[in-house]
Amino acid sequence: MSNKAEFNWEDFETKGFGEGYSKAQREQMAAMYEGTLSEITEKEVIKGTVVGVNDKDVIINIGFKSDGLVPLSEFRDLESIKPGDTVEVFIEEQENSLGQLILSRKKAKIVRAWQDIEDALENDNVIEGLVKRRTKGGLIVDIYGVEAFLPGSQIDVKPIRDFDIYVGKKMEVKVVKINHANDNVVVSHKILIEKDLEKQKAEILNNLEKGQVLEGVIKNMTNFGVFIDLGGVDGLLHITDISWGRINHPEEVLQLDQKVQIVVLDFDDDKRRISLGMKQLSAHPWDSLAASLEVGSRVKGKIVNVADYGAFLELAPGVEGLIHVSEMSWSQHLRNPADFVKVGDEVEAVVLTLDKDDRKMSLGIKQLTEDPWTKQDMNTKYAVGTKHKGVVRNLTNFGLFLELEEGIDGLVHVSDLSWTKKIKHPSEFVKVGDELEVAVLELDVDNRRLALGHKQLEENPWDTFESVFPVGSVHKCTVNSKNDKGAVLELPYGLEGFATIKNLEKEDGSQVEVGESLDFKVTEFSKDDKRIVLSHTAMFKEDAKPAKKAASKKKEDSSDSGSSSSAPAEKSTLGDLDALAELKEKMEGKK
Repeated sequence: MSNKAEFNWEDFETKGFGEGYSKAQREQMAAMYEGTLSEITEKEVIKGTVVGVNDKDVIINIGFKSDGLVPLSEFRDLESIKPGDTVEVFIEEQENSLGQLILSRKKAKIVRAWQDIEDALENDNVIEGLVKRRTKGGLIVDIYGVEAFLPGSQIDVKPIRDFDIYVGKKMEVKVVKINHANDNVVVSHKILIEKDLEKQKAEILNNLEKGQVLEGVIKNMTNFGVFIDLGGVDGLLHITDISWGRINHPEEVLQLDQKVQIVVLDFDDDKRRISLGMKQLSAHPWDSLAASLEVGSRVKGKIVNVADYGAFLELAPGVEGLIHVSEMSWSQHLRNPADFVKVGDEVEAVVLTLDKDDRKMSLGIKQLTEDPWTKQDMNTKYAVGTKHKGVVRNLTNFGLFLELEEGIDGLVHVSDLSWTKKIKHPSEFVKVGDELEVAVLELDVDNRRLALGHKQLEENPWDTFESVFPVGSVHKCTVNSKNDKGAVLELPYGLEGFATIKNLEKEDGSQVEVGESLDFKVTEFSKDDKRIVLSHTAMFKEDAKPAKKAASKKKEDSSDSGSSSSAPAEKSTLGDLDALAELKEKMEGKK
């Protein structure tokens, strides 16, 4: 028998191995064994059974012809892994260079997580996640091992100001968006709350009635009021309905997230705008006013508002009275209320009118002092002819109002400012705030009228001017201005004169022009009208004297008194007259 004889299966079978199996039976058994091996595909997730665990790897049988190895480090999340446990793994390679099956539990978890996330989005499933940390604009939530973004606006139905309180806590969310390009997942917790609130909201709206008292939570504050969450329904509590007293901002008495009781004041047909009130839950302060409060009573309070027309005095929260600016001072000259009071001042006042039904009250503070016009010494202190000093408070076209003391005003007419100056508007002479000395011209206590004059502090110089500028006297005059009717002349002592066009003709036939200084002869003088008319032409033309009769009469009077009628008209000056020397000194001193 040759050493290289072929192995004989028949002989082997008769010796005990495979005994009793024919060739056909052996083939059948081999086929059955092959059928127990799974056909696997790389890059897919499959379930396997742990068959062994050593220091480095976990051996897993997935029904393939060989077992696969998974690093033990990928099972750290499991407290213990032991043979017989079933786990999901990801097939990376059926056979590597060493002929080994390579599996990964880590990748299996990621693939399965994304499958579960997509399934949650498709089927609107609720997922429980763990808030890992805060990020810009929201939170990072771990769902199935994938980091998802939870925007701040999707955390709750109410604005969230502190995101940190959610870190480390579990939270139910729903997937709202998946961006496969960036592997981004966006989730929402607010959706779950809104669904729960829908029923509650519908119930609240169906039962909503005016006068209904509800409890809510302050979710937002503005300078005009606060928005209150009534349980899925928002209502506005206006600042004027928070307190019976006056407040400048809701934060003075309320705070965010505070639970409050409110009453429904009104709502529109769709119940989308709900007006709420808080002060209406307490009695109105006007109803608890003392019965002794009446017109004439003295009250104390705090100024809570100052307007152009007056100030509001708060006697108690919700009880205010108006102090009109006209009731702040006895002065008839109205000023700004801010000149008398400011917000926060503690003020005493007198009740002038009181209407408890309409809850209105007017007050006055000037009534705390005596009316200066009712003083018994008014007729003595401000008798006609007495002299006083006051402050210019107001200017008008016809004059100015002078305040002599608080509550005592007088009128100085524009014509009573100066004997000599022709003043068209008092602003040419004084300005508001100036001090001015005056004399009393007229006093009417019953009608509270006081007429004053400034020029009356001095004697009327026109009595003297009558003898300084008699008709026929000649004076050096300067032409100040000129028009088609004539010219305005500047005379000595600040006076003004007038000459008609025909009386401006020079001896050579030309006209006197503005700026020229020439001799002019007085042709008319009126003390009552304070008017002086002159002529340059009369200096060389006899017929240019329209006041002949007056001149002749004066001559006759002079002749009768013994004066020489043949004496020529003299050029008069103020200094030539002893009687007028003193007036000149006064006027020059005033200048």
